[in-house]
Formats: sequence, structure tokens, C-alpha cells
Amino acid sequence: MKNLSILLLLSQLISCQEKQANPDIALIQKAQLIHAKTLTLDTHDDINVKNFTDSLNYSMDTETQVNIPKMERGGLDVAWFIVYTGQGALNAEGYEKAAANAQAKFEAIHRLVDQYAPNKIGLAHSRASLDSLRKIGKRAAMIGVENAYPLGENLSEVKRYYDLGARYMSLAHNGHNQFSDSNTGEFDGSTKHKGISALGKKAIDSMNYYGIMVDLSHPSKEAIRQTIAHSKAPVIASHSSARALSDHPRNLDDQQLQWVKENGGVVQAVALALFVNKEKHEKNQKARTTVLQNKAQELGIKYLSRRERYALSEEERVVYQQHYDYLLSQAASDLKKANQQTPPVAVTDFVDHIDYIKNKIGIDHVGISSDFDGGGGIEGWADASETFNVTLELVKRGYSEEEIEKIWSGNLLRVLDETAKVASELQKAK
Repeated sequence: MKNLSILLLLSQLISCQEKQANPDIALIQKAQLIHAKTLTLDTHDDINVKNFTDSLNYSMDTETQVNIPKMERGGLDVAWFIVYTGQGALNAEGYEKAAANAQAKFEAIHRLVDQYAPNKIGLAHSRASLDSLRKIGKRAAMIGVENAYPLGENLSEVKRYYDLGARYMSLAHNGHNQFSDSNTGEFDGSTKHKGISALGKKAIDSMNYYGIMVDLSHPSKEAIRQTIAHSKAPVIASHSSARALSDHPRNLDDQQLQWVKENGGVVQAVALALFVNKEKHEKNQKARTTVLQNKAQELGIKYLSRRERYALSEEERVVYQQHYDYLLSQAASDLKKANQQTPPVAVTDFVDHIDYIKNKIGIDHVGISSDFDGGGGIEGWADASETFNVTLELVKRGYSEEEIEKIWSGNLLRVLDETAKVASELQKAK
């Protein structure tokens, strides 16, 4: 829980004369109070199991964009940690490897809340458990599953994932799988199921039955349409923005936004620069890449693009990251100049998406996600310690406290509640 009493004390230290001289102070104070009272919830934070050990974990101020100290500094109450698995072969060997990866991430999250920081953070399964944690001053971890691929063809795993704490899951990620086509098919015109498979429909049925929200953020447009039509519960897009503002297959176009509205779901706008403002991001990245390539050549370090880094194995990526971090430190001043000349995507651009989605489908259908430690982060919200800046921008634009509460957590939790209600009704009817 944010320390409201401290914020109130700080606000009292600012004199009326200062407020009159600088009206921004009053606005900042208003935003601080709203931020302190609002349950702030980020629906997508990737994890790496190497940061969940006795010697290195989120109770410490790790180099990751999210950890407990950063959550405390930024006033982020709830982080949805992601059990992500990259798409692999659709065979027994691929499923087995994927299942092991997913299990390792579930276990890592449980170690954080049970062993490393039980006095600071707890695992939440519902709105009620969130409220309980908040009352005793703890942050909350929740679990989302990005890519149902690790289920293989064994849908009994859906119940086990629910018992482990999973409260949303996407059918696919980057690449078509046994359940669904992926948005990546838009790049090459490919499809496997022309939407979702028969097994995908059964997976949705299982998620509805046990109370796991269905996530739309990576499947293809047709898969999204079919998923919404098939699901008995409202859906979410856990980390997607508006395609009208940034033309990328991972964003939702106006028709898709309308589908989500009609379904009663919610779109969690994502602070990933490419999805926020593609043109602005690409100009900034081009300038930064030139700086990094020149500095890498000067230092005798091999420079890899983001795509090339993702093609590395996890072990290779860890080694390269050390070289890359050193490169960034040495190029810091030149990168700062590049950002001044070609500004990066910022919080103001991100909130444009919240504005757009709210204006297009209503205040009840928009939320917030960062995709931290998975490619997310923008100027002004580069990590969890800067979370307040999002609230500040919303206040600057005239959003009310009630609207801000809906955007930060209310809408998402409404869908979670409704999903649980559907599950209860299905179980009773069996």
C-alpha cells in the first residue's frame, strides 16, 4: 500500500503562495493523492528465472524493469508476472520442453512470494485476495500465461495452471500452434487453422470453466473474432494498443476494439514503443542504432540488433547482455544527444492510446500494461519506479479519480470477477 500519510504531510509543506506561483504544484499534488488511493495494476511483466534465486531476486533492486523496490518507489501495487514460452515444434518433444519452461516460471513466482519476500508481496488470485494484501501493506503478484503451447494436447493442465495461480492465458504467441493462428501470419500471409482449432475451442471452454481469462494479445484477427464468439466470459487483450495510432499486427484495429466492447472485455494499452508510435520509434531507433554501431566498432564489440539478440539461446543472450550493457554505458552521452535530436516515444504518446480507446469504445474497456522486461518501456515510464508519471499524465488530461481507478485496475478486475462468475455457473450446471 502506498504511504498516503506521508504524501499528505508532503502536500501540507507546500505553501499556498507556492501553489499560486506554480499551478503545476497543485496538479502534481492532486495526482499524488489519486495515485496513492488507486490500486495500480500492470497486466504484463515478463520474468527470467535467473532473477528468482536465493542470491538474486525481486526483493532486491535488480537491473530488471520490475522488482519490489521499483514497485514501491513508483507506487505500483500489482504486477502480473508472465509465464511466457516461445513457440516451438508441435510434437511431443516440443511440448515437453515447453511444459518444463512454464513450470520453472510458475515455481519462480511462487519462490518470490513464499521464500524471498513473503513480508512484502503475496500471490493474488482474485479481487478479494488483492484487497486483503493491500490492507496489510503488501504488493501483489498475479500470474498470466503467454502462449498456451506448453499445455500440449493435455487440457487437464488448464486446471493445474489455475491451481498454480494463472488467471489469464493467450492461446498463441509469435507463431501458429495447436490451438490458434498467430498475428505473425499477417507478415507472410500464412494460416494454420483459419482462426482457432477444435482443440483451441476446447481450451477456451476449459478456461471458462475454471476461471482463467482469455487473452487476445497475440492471436490473429480471425482467431480473435472466433475466440470472442466462442468464449462464454469476457476477454482481455493483456498488452495491445490501438492500431489506428500505430500500424502493427499486435495492435487492435477499430473493428477488433468494437468486438471487445460488445463482449464486455478490456484492452490493456501497452507501453511498448513500437506499438505506441511506430514512426517516432523507428526514427529514434535509427539514430540510436547509428550511435551504438559506431561505439561498438570503436570498442571492438559486436553489435547485434534486437531481432538478432532474440534469436540467441538464453545462455548466449545472458553473455551478450553483459557486452551490451557495457556498450550502453560507454555510449550514454552520445545516446542522450540522439534522444534530444530525435525524441523517443514517451508517456504522452502512450496516454494517446488510452484516450483513443476510451473515445472509441468507452471508459469501461481500457486499462494499462507495460510489457516490462519483455521489450516495453518508454520515456517517462522506463521501469516500475516511474509508474506515477502515467497517473500524472491522466490527471493533466482531465481524467477524474473514478476514471483513473477504472483504467488502472477497475476494468480488468471487473472482467476477472465476471470470469469467475461464469466459471462458478458452469461448474454448478455440470
